[in-house]
Amino acid sequence: MDKHPDTQIIDALGGTAAVASLCNVKSPSVSEWRRVGIPDARRQYLELLRPDIFGLAPQQEGEAA
Repeated sequence: MDKHPDTQIIDALGGTAAVASLCNVKSPSVSEWRRVGIPDARRQYLELLRPDIFGLAPQQEGEAA
């Protein structure tokens, strides 16, 4: 079974159970994401919740976009 690169993101967020809790889904759903990737809407939510995991730094006040 090939693992999707999103497996590293799931691990960085605390593992299958932690991500399931964050996204209010059951663990088997997150286990499937390890194979097929995190769905776009869930990924966007996780990026907003934990930008540090995705390498996105929050902008400082007064900083241009």
